[in-house]
Amino acid sequence: MSHAESHTRIHDVLASQARRQPGAICLYEEGGGTLSYAQLWQRVQDVAGWLRDQGVHPGHRVMMVGENCSAMIAALFGCSLAGAWPVGVNARLSARETDTIRQHAQPELLLYTTGISPSAAAHADAAGAADADPAVWGPGVQAVRASRPTQAEAGELAAEVATVIYTSGTTGAPKGVMVPHRGLLHFARVSAESRRLAPHDIGYAALPMSHIFGIATVLMATLHAGASLVLRSRFDAADAFKALEHPGVSILQGVPTMFSRMMAVAPPRAELRAPALRYLYTGGAALDPTLKRDAQRYFGVPMHHGYGITEYAGSMFVTDIDAPRDDCSAGHAVDGVEIRIGSPDAGVPVPGERGGILIRGPGVMLGYYRSPEQTAQALLPGGWLDTGDIGFVDAGGALFISGRSKDLIIRSGFNVYPIEVESVINAFPGVRLSAVVGRGTADQNEEVIAFVEPLPGATIDINLLMLHLRAQLAPYKRPARIVPIDTIPTTVSGKILKQPLKERLA
Repeated sequence: MSHAESHTRIHDVLASQARRQPGAICLYEEGGGTLSYAQLWQRVQDVAGWLRDQGVHPGHRVMMVGENCSAMIAALFGCSLAGAWPVGVNARLSARETDTIRQHAQPELLLYTTGISPSAAAHADAAGAADADPAVWGPGVQAVRASRPTQAEAGELAAEVATVIYTSGTTGAPKGVMVPHRGLLHFARVSAESRRLAPHDIGYAALPMSHIFGIATVLMATLHAGASLVLRSRFDAADAFKALEHPGVSILQGVPTMFSRMMAVAPPRAELRAPALRYLYTGGAALDPTLKRDAQRYFGVPMHHGYGITEYAGSMFVTDIDAPRDDCSAGHAVDGVEIRIGSPDAGVPVPGERGGILIRGPGVMLGYYRSPEQTAQALLPGGWLDTGDIGFVDAGGALFISGRSKDLIIRSGFNVYPIEVESVINAFPGVRLSAVVGRGTADQNEEVIAFVEPLPGATIDINLLMLHLRAQLAPYKRPARIVPIDTIPTTVSGKILKQPLKERLA
């Protein structure tokens, strides 16, 4: 049995690397310090003991309000070691959003990474938190107990949950996704192998560790390989370019908006210093062909892509490192993943047939916490997960995402997929980003509305853009209106928020 197969909980991965290469650098911290595998593992053990001393038992929830730092990672693995359920919450959420999650999760203990995050400090101050033991946590962590005792989860489920991740809740109350240990452990191996990660590799970790992309693809895969991470509390394009030069990031991963921001401030190609860069990867949202083309030309390496959602512990589809694609497909199913289009009984997908994407595999969530009705809607008989996305596969089995089912626009009986219209808009000179939404009309139809954000310093000629769209799109796909906007709203993880745009049109 391999060391990976012997793991049952996510902290086992870190413990193994601490034994195998104790002095190797695990984290390049913000501010210039480093943390070895042995040092991080010791901190995790100290945190687990401290949690127990605070009255945290297996099955209790521990809510971590913060931004990326070693304390967030120590809390994640410390909870795993103690048997608790970590609930990571990005500190940039509002007080209302954070409190909504707290009320639903009912944590026994709340932690705040006040040293690295002014936003976390504000939340901690409002909660009346006090300094946690710096001998355990290091400086800059505060904690507060629940105002009344909470009930620890029991039974088989209590030991299976690695973390609870609350969805962004852009169209309603956030849902707590129960992520399984086995799924994260499985994908750590799959992801590391897909990129051929090795101990000498260095990744860039600005994606929030409170989201599945940051935990599974960035953190768990890196630790599985014994590689290193440049850890950053927030994404900053200028800092990313500095990290490419030193310490020499070799694996650069992020959501498309991250790469869009990098391209907007990129130095001249001749001044790029990225001696170790060998792999670009984007996920978490649709990949725009213009962004892919520009990023590949600039960085000089292929841009890979994948498909994942919060309800699955890692990416379900990834492009092949040995066969870079010319299109924007999400690639092929990773080890252990099965797909159906439309219904579980549909059989092997028919190439080109578009429909709802259903997935089955070891990373499927255990359910939505305290929400059996929503769980029943998403988890179908036979172990299938309804992703809520629409797509199709080609003759070779590669997956293409058409969009979210809730974002589909029906115009005069025709289906309009926003991603297609956005791709055409984004190819127009001066456009940094676009977002296409539907708006209901008096005759019970829908019209297409496009929001367009220009590149810094650019001015977009709306009339010329309309002419461009007329030449590229069928009449029913063309926007009835183009709305210039300074900044298209995104979640803290970089996904475009369409609900606020729809509300602007109401």
